[in-house]
Amino acid sequence: MSAKIIDGRKIATDIRKKVVDDVKRLKSKYGIIPNIATVKIGSDPQSDLYLSLRDKACLEVGIKSKHVELPGNVSEKKAIEEIKKLNDDGNIHGILIQFPIPKNFSQDKLVNCIGSKKDVEGFTAENMGRLMIGDESIIPCTPLAVLTILEEEKIVFEGKDVVIVNHSNVVGKPLLGLFLNRNASVSVVHVFTKDLKKYTSEAEILVSASGVPRLITGDYVKKDAFVIDVGIVKTKDGVCGDIDFESVKNKAGALTPVPGGVGPVTVACSLLNMVKTFKSCIEDVDE
Repeated sequence: MSAKIIDGRKIATDIRKKVVDDVKRLKSKYGIIPNIATVKIGSDPQSDLYLSLRDKACLEVGIKSKHVELPGNVSEKKAIEEIKKLNDDGNIHGILIQFPIPKNFSQDKLVNCIGSKKDVEGFTAENMGRLMIGDESIIPCTPLAVLTILEEEKIVFEGKDVVIVNHSNVVGKPLLGLFLNRNASVSVVHVFTKDLKKYTSEAEILVSASGVPRLITGDYVKKDAFVIDVGIVKTKDGVCGDIDFESVKNKAGALTPVPGGVGPVTVACSLLNMVKTFKSCIEDVDE
């Protein structure tokens, strides 16, 4: 029997409807709408495309978005000053940094200049630390998308064997915290893991975000596992993910496709986070 294929686009549509309702309600209460700033350094075609798509998504749900565009040769000090200005601007309710940034810049320095209340992506050390001790006020967008998909399918986490193929600050580490907060038993594997299959083949929930095309084949997957493919890679044959879809769909119980799985939900979750940071900023002032 083939796996249930999860429709990420439908989940994303439902989230967007909720965001529209939230924005209308908040506008009625406070007389303003969320205003989100993105700091962009230099020009990158793929990054520019992603930014335009995010702007479109914001527009569709009633969120204002502005860009602070800095030249590629700007100093790190100047970039930090611009982020601090946005922190101090009461009319800005959320801040994002558009990647990539210049190679000589410290990602940690830039990200941690963002005030925790305006941290749309949940990447600051403060918000990451909060998550690890159970405070999920703001959750990084991709891990939130993974969690949302599983919750949509009414998955019970307690006691489940979970394997995450990724140990980055963006996906693997926040996911570890989220699953532990729900009493799952979690293994985190990565490029240095000696026997990947040993771990993945025992997972009841398998989340892969390695960026290696079709890394996970059917023999790496436990029968009836819930498999979430966070990877997205362009190959000569088109776009694919970490999961070898054809072999895994006959083994897994549920499976997210690429495209149309985690991606749309991640974008929708970024809109949710924009509403959260808006509420943090406004309700803090309102008190």
